[in-house]
Amino acid sequence: MKDVTRILDAIAEGKPEAAGRLLPLVYEELRRLAAQKLALEKGQQTLQATALVHEAYVRLVGAEEGEGRHWDSRGHFFAAAAQAMRRILVDNARRKRSRKRGGDLVRHDVADIQLAAPEPHKDLLALDEALTKLAARDKIKAELIQLRYFAGLTMDQAAQLLGISSATADRYWAYARAWLHQEITGAS
Repeated sequence: MKDVTRILDAIAEGKPEAAGRLLPLVYEELRRLAAQKLALEKGQQTLQATALVHEAYVRLVGAEEGEGRHWDSRGHFFAAAAQAMRRILVDNARRKRSRKRGGDLVRHDVADIQLAAPEPHKDLLALDEALTKLAARDKIKAELIQLRYFAGLTMDQAAQLLGISSATADRYWAYARAWLHQEITGAS
């Protein structure tokens, strides 16, 4: 995947044709990651994987000239893509929750007599807030969660990108998950 790194360098240098060459190389992997994230939303998400990938790609590569986007490697690019997807999903959840969009109304399925479970986008907002707090305390553990949850990387892939051993990544993962659970649920 040295081609990806070379193209990322060309984008950073301001070569306009480079962005067009990058998408075909990373599109399928980004789409697979987006589909994984959207599958967790259990039907409450109105975004489609293709739209999420395109929005994330525009945020990453289609930035205004002069911003000087630079990625050190393929891993750095995918970490940035995970962050962009997180932001898009969180922004979408906030938009849906807004009063203007009927966020104060409870959605009921006419065919369903039982009460609906809480909408997953509230959980996503709670996760985002907790992840931001974790990043302030321990950035590498927060990055590990982002790479695993939002980018869909395996533990070994995430450990390699972060430059830590798999055993350390396992320990960080266990700690971060427990910390996030406690932060989100308020359990002591």
